[in-house]
Amino acid sequence: MPESATALPALDYKTAFHLAPIGLVIARERIIEDCNEAVCAIFRCPREALVGQSFQVLYPSADEFERIGERIPPIMTAQGSYADDRIMKRANGELFWCHVTGRSLDRAAPHAAGVWTFEDLSATRRVAVELTPREREIAAQLVTGKTSKQIGRILDISSRTVDVYRARLMRKYDTGNATELLQRLLGQ
Repeated sequence: MPESATALPALDYKTAFHLAPIGLVIARERIIEDCNEAVCAIFRCPREALVGQSFQVLYPSADEFERIGERIPPIMTAQGSYADDRIMKRANGELFWCHVTGRSLDRAAPHAAGVWTFEDLSATRRVAVELTPREREIAAQLVTGKTSKQIGRILDISSRTVDVYRARLMRKYDTGNATELLQRLLGQ
């Protein structure tokens, strides 16, 4: 064996977790038990500021934390995992688009214990205007190509309410139609 190969430290699961190129979090009951360096870089804060904290510190508002938390269990119970693109908040208050994926250790208790990944999408998708919590939720669903009816079911609101928020988003982004709005939301 070459001498340089023997000089390398052993690669164990804990080292792999902390050095992974994607943000990783181990959580119990929506409390961060551990996180890796990538999460600290994404949210721009030290590990000590996250470990032991509720995921709520990563959300733009307590309301969004609660609503998304309520949406996760039925999906995770049915599918075994949960994923979405959403607007999150860095430690300095900056809002950014993030792809979030989670897998629970027990499908019957989705928030009990699990592993979550975070991917910063801000290089390709900017938060260009200030949005309300509900507008952020609607925007997050629009970028996935969902219809007003589908968004209404997911958010437990009427499709007409979704249309009202879509119109507000179109005004804020100064777009003339849904296609232009989608392009702006996707940063194109």
